[in-house]
Parts: sequence; C-alpha cells; structure tokens
Amino acid sequence: MSEQTLSEAEYDAVTEAAAQWCMRLHAIDCTVDERLAFKQWHDAHPLHAFEYEAMLEIWDVADHLPRTESAAPPAQLKPQTQWRTWGMAAAVCLITLPLGAYTGWNLGWVPSSYERFEADSRVRQVTLSDGSEVELNLGTVLTYSNYKDQRRVNLKKGEAFFKVSHDTQHPFVVKAAAGQVRVTGTQFNVWMYQDQVRVTLLEGSVVVSSNDTRPGDGFRLGPGMQARYKQGDYEPQISQTYASDTSLAWRSGKLILDNLALDDALPLINRYLGTPVMAADTATGALRIGGIYNINDVKNLVPSLPKVLPVYLTRNEDGNPVLNAIPQRPLKN
Repeated sequence: MSEQTLSEAEYDAVTEAAAQWCMRLHAIDCTVDERLAFKQWHDAHPLHAFEYEAMLEIWDVADHLPRTESAAPPAQLKPQTQWRTWGMAAAVCLITLPLGAYTGWNLGWVPSSYERFEADSRVRQVTLSDGSEVELNLGTVLTYSNYKDQRRVNLKKGEAFFKVSHDTQHPFVVKAAAGQVRVTGTQFNVWMYQDQVRVTLLEGSVVVSSNDTRPGDGFRLGPGMQARYKQGDYEPQISQTYASDTSLAWRSGKLILDNLALDDALPLINRYLGTPVMAADTATGALRIGGIYNINDVKNLVPSLPKVLPVYLTRNEDGNPVLNAIPQRPLKN
C-alpha cells in the first residue's frame, strides 16, 4: 500500500481487516499460523497497527454490552466468546454501517458515543459528553460509552474523581477491576491498583458491587462512607470516613501516608510507579510509615526509604525493588 494519502476505499479496507483480525485473535480456535499472519499484516503498514489498536478499544466496549435474550449463542462457541463476537460485530457497525449502528443503539448494544481519556504526568480534568465532570489522577486511563439505557465508564487503571450529571433514567456505571459503582448523579472517588478498589463517596449515594456478575447484590453508600474490594471478594468492605481521611489528597497534588503499615502503604505508593516495590516478608510489611509527598515525586520516595525506616533494598529476579527489614539485635542484659 502506498505511503501517500489513502483513498476512502483503502481506509475502509484496513478498518474492516482490523476488525476481522481482532475477532479472529480473540477466538478460542485461533491458530499459530493465523497469529503469525496477523503479525505480518500488523507490521506491514503503520495504519494497520493504528486501526488494530482502535479495534481493541472497541472490543473493550463490546465486553460491557448488555446481555439480551434476543440473540441465541451459536452452539459451538462458549457464552463469553459468543457475546464478545456479537458485541464486536455490533461495534463495527458503529464505524461502518450507520443503519446498523442506529439499530444497535435502539437495542442497547451499541453506544452513541465512545471516548477515551488518559492522564500521564499531570492531573487532568475532562467533561464527558453527558456533562459529567471527571478529574483524572496521574497514570489514569478510562473510557466512557453512552448507551441507550445507561452511561458506562471503564476505569482501566489509576484513580478518578467523578461529578456525575443527574439522570435517574440513565444510570452512570463505573466498572473497576471485578466490581462496579452505580449512580444516577453524585460526587465520588474511585481508586484502583491492580485488583484492589476503594470507593469514597462525598455527596449523593452510590451502589457498590464487588462482583460485576451480581450487580444487584451491591451495597449502598451514603456521604462520608467508603467501600473496598478486591478480586474474589463476595461483597465489599464498608467503613465510615472521618475528617482526617486523606483519600482525596491527590486532588491537591499530595500523597499522605498517615502512620500506615507498609503492607497498606505500598499499594498507594506503587500506583505511581512503573515498577512496584515489594515487602520481603510480614515483618517488613508491618513496619509503619508516615509523611506527605508530592504525587509527581513519588518515584523518588523508594530510594529514600532506607533513610527513614530500618530497611535495606534488594531486587528480586524480576527486577522489582524489595524492602527488607533490618533484623533487630537483642538487648544485652
């Protein structure tokens, strides 16, 4: 293909090929030869790689399409694979077939809008197409999809503060790790690191589910309440926050560690690091740390820890820094 500007037909052909490759590579019977053929196609032109990445974003949207009973799964496909395939096909309609997209919207399969936001080295404020305002912490990536029956955010990583536009007929759902937060209009914060999630409510009410396959089993939070969950939790842990709570200090550019055990502090620290630091054992994890740090300088915190704690740094076989407690010498009689 020429490096010059592509015709509309050529561009559409690349888009269609990217969609087909995305569906094929996610199929359970995709072969090694097919994967090699895909790599050759992917590397043949920069546009191929660009369009395929765009299709992966759409595939992610398809993963959250509402399950309806109007489409029976083909017998040879597993249910999850079938729904992803149906969803991907519907999402491709959004790009290539306006009539199909309109039908998909009415059925609740295809969003009328899809947005992706990312905050890298600075806090970022964005306004979603529904008017909701979102503040993204450093290293945060999320997507927003507007469906006929609900508004959906997928928090891929990081932390975000939401001011949701009130709409009782059009719920706002935030998916984070294995669970989700469901609201109609309110202000709340969602922090996520790996499979750990913490939801802090400032105003209004939210329903938090730790397992998004059972969203009806969620727990309702009121202002000043917090929910925590991680992968595998049947239900979230609910607690009350107090004036001393530092969960939202990031909005002022700060990470505050208030005399926390290292086991509790490290996820907060690692959220800002490219390579996470680990505690060598339970004795190290029990050591306590405090202080106020600039979120842009957290990367400089790890090398300084041996200066403020009785620890020394090593690295494991994966190259991750590891904190090791210095053994305490017994007192002489």
